[in-house]
Amino acid sequence: MSSSSDSSREGESSKWLDAHYDPVAGLNSLSSCIALADLHGDGEYKMVVGDLGSGPYNMKLKVFKGTSLLSENALLDMPTAVVAFLMDQNEPRTPAVAVASGPFIFVYKNLRPYFKFTLPALEVNALEKEVWDQAKEDRIDPLTLKEMLEGIRDKAEIPLSVRSLRFLMLDPQEMDAFVNTYKQVPLKRQTVITCMATLKKNMADEDAVCCLVIGTESGEIFILDPEAFTILTRVSLPSVPTLLDVNGQYDIEYRVTVACRNGNVYILRRDSKRPKYSIELSAQVVGLVRVQKNIIIGTSQETLHGYSQKGKRLWTVTLPASIMTMSLLEHKSRSIQAVLVGLKNLEVHLYRDKNLLSVISTPDIVTSLCFGRYGREDDTLIMTTKGGGLIIKILKRTAQFEEKDTSSGPPIGQSIKLNVPKKTKLYVDQTLRERENAVAMHRVFQMDLYRLRLNAARAYVKALDASLTPVSSTMQEPLTLNAIVPLLVPGLNYPIETFIDCCSDKGISDIIKVFVLKEGKSTPLITAHISMPVSEGLVAA
Repeated sequence: MSSSSDSSREGESSKWLDAHYDPVAGLNSLSSCIALADLHGDGEYKMVVGDLGSGPYNMKLKVFKGTSLLSENALLDMPTAVVAFLMDQNEPRTPAVAVASGPFIFVYKNLRPYFKFTLPALEVNALEKEVWDQAKEDRIDPLTLKEMLEGIRDKAEIPLSVRSLRFLMLDPQEMDAFVNTYKQVPLKRQTVITCMATLKKNMADEDAVCCLVIGTESGEIFILDPEAFTILTRVSLPSVPTLLDVNGQYDIEYRVTVACRNGNVYILRRDSKRPKYSIELSAQVVGLVRVQKNIIIGTSQETLHGYSQKGKRLWTVTLPASIMTMSLLEHKSRSIQAVLVGLKNLEVHLYRDKNLLSVISTPDIVTSLCFGRYGREDDTLIMTTKGGGLIIKILKRTAQFEEKDTSSGPPIGQSIKLNVPKKTKLYVDQTLRERENAVAMHRVFQMDLYRLRLNAARAYVKALDASLTPVSSTMQEPLTLNAIVPLLVPGLNYPIETFIDCCSDKGISDIIKVFVLKEGKSTPLITAHISMPVSEGLVAA
């Protein structure tokens, strides 16, 4: 067993280069809070990390260059997501950094604060507002306020505000100071951001302008304009969104895949007021990654599922430990897309569909993963650990991945797609389209048929009213067709004999011009030239 494990470790070490490991880097982050971006337009990519800190303190936005800390900014609330995006076409094309924290999105340009977006306030419970107004006028004491708020919380349809929820968690000796501090402040119910991603605006280029897509604790999805930060689209969900994956362009067509707290995954499309497809799972979703047209979902039951973009399950893989985090590995030079899965057993697995490509052993439990260009290296894997460590590995250019099917079922070769001819693929796509849209196509056909019959009936009535065509008076009499054939058909020779009179008595040769005209017309129908000695007599043309 030891020799086989040693050989497997040697095989994995031949694929990855250990670039850096700092066990005391002090980073406490998630995969959604790490972004790689060329912040200064010099071709050298930096790492932007939203550090969760320790408890409710020391939350910061940190920027790393190589292995050293470049800058840091304090955050007022715990970060839930960090993304880098281009918000305009201005030169130089340097991306901005958006940090979702509480009900705010903090936008940084050139590592300096640039803009703050605040989520719109929600409706306040009328009974809750009335109770706080009574406390403001000192008509009730803090204990009575607590009892009334607990009764409202158990029965009201509109949830309580953050102020009331915090008040209900206090000890009795802390209630007086809390009420005196906040009773004069207007009551507001503010939601918070739970997840965030980016969506291309109108182009699929890598340097295209992007919109921000955010999910909130109130169960809504917002799509924000990248320049004015106005709300372009607002969609309500059955539950609170926790994970997001977005692809497409906002102005053309896009899909938003959302994992919610109720254990379901919803798929939204452009101009849809409600989810287009729904995937119901038996466990909570802990990871969500889109690979080409498939959706890879990790659950709390130590399983990895593959679904189509219409919600059909394709495969399932059982993992050796619980999933801690997931991320996408995209090797652009080889056109490889795979899923990185950080496990609780100190391993990171790399899957392509249901096939295991690589296993990376780590000295601590990995809590976040990010793969992309860092510094000037294209294929860099960045990992942070539970103990605050930072691990950086580089994928070697000579690395070769062998697919190992770890699930029971058909062999790998059966999942290889055949090279289908274009005509066959076109026929299959057309057949699927007709099958999916049979009702709509039949309705269009019936509408066109009724329109054709209506136009024919109108033309028939118009002909009857104007007497344009002869029509039999009774339907029992047969129709009679008269065909007129021309007397002279082009391309055939017709012999014609006629008498001519010679106007000259010299008997010389000349050219005779023959014209055939219709009676009453001056335009000749036939002309002929005849060269022959002229004399009175019969001429054949």
